[in-house]
Amino acid sequence: MTATGPTSTVSDVVDVVALGESMVTFLPSRPGRLADVPSFDRGIGGAESNVACVLAAAGHSARWVGRAGADGFGDHLVEAIGAYGVDVRAVRRDPGRPTGVYFRTAGDRATDAHEVAYYRAGSAASAMSAHNMDLDAIRSGRVLHLSGITPALSADCLGLMRALTARRPGRPLVSFDVNHRPGLWREDTDGPRVLLELARGADLVFVGEDEAWGLGGPEAVRAALPEPELLVVKQGATGATAFHGPHATTVPALTVDVVAAVGAGDAFAAGFLSATLRGLPVRDRLRHGHLMAAAALTVPGDLATPPARPHADRLAALDDDAWGRLRLGPGWTQAGDRAEEEVRTP
Repeated sequence: MTATGPTSTVSDVVDVVALGESMVTFLPSRPGRLADVPSFDRGIGGAESNVACVLAAAGHSARWVGRAGADGFGDHLVEAIGAYGVDVRAVRRDPGRPTGVYFRTAGDRATDAHEVAYYRAGSAASAMSAHNMDLDAIRSGRVLHLSGITPALSADCLGLMRALTARRPGRPLVSFDVNHRPGLWREDTDGPRVLLELARGADLVFVGEDEAWGLGGPEAVRAALPEPELLVVKQGATGATAFHGPHATTVPALTVDVVAAVGAGDAFAAGFLSATLRGLPVRDRLRHGHLMAAAALTVPGDLATPPARPHADRLAALDDDAWGRLRLGPGWTQAGDRAEEEVRTP
């Protein structure tokens, strides 16, 4: 964990390797403007490490690969992610660059009142490159999960992403969540083009309809992105559509009593990947994605305890009518069969 060079330290195969930046996040003690919040609780945040944490909590072997500063925040980050059961042995610690941190308000990210203050410029993660990361460890999973946040951090990070999405024999299944964050690309108008280029090199792509290059509807996204074997277009509260070969499968989203609209996209990807690793049909993969997203939406932070696998499997197996009537609120992941009893109550 303390090595800074490219020498491989980890070679055992895991279900999923997730590569990307993770940061220490400070969550407000109460609603309000950042200027008015008197104190914050410390947590962790990062799209790729979130996916790894959810998958580990769901019973899969997961590894997070990234760079963190050789500082106290870096210690906390690595220890907290490791506490979820994620393998963090391939994380590089950088003595010359800090761990990124950010502060956010308690409001919904979709509203103008939501504020996020990032302190990540020059961070250890921004120094990731194909020359200083353990490529053997990165490619040691059945699935390699990446996101569009990483290429926006630096030219070296973009070079690493191009190397990892290049089609080559024997590579793992490459999963790519577009995760277009316009704020990260302010000085680079090529952001959408770069993300499309990287997505074309992946085997499985997740993209929100609202971030899909201004295209109109899932079919238009598929027409622009025919290369991935699986393309999942997330349509917010409407649902999600998966394109697989000549087929398209749409599953409506669940009715959820939302506590905080954060972490749902990462949780959806984790649920879909979990079901993919288990070889489930595409419809069930989408349903498990929705269930994991519902778990995240019904807790205050980015990460939630996923439902037990038998519980999630029973809900995913509901007929279409029962699925459409399912409503999930805080505590549902611990409710066991009560959720099914409620959905079947006239």
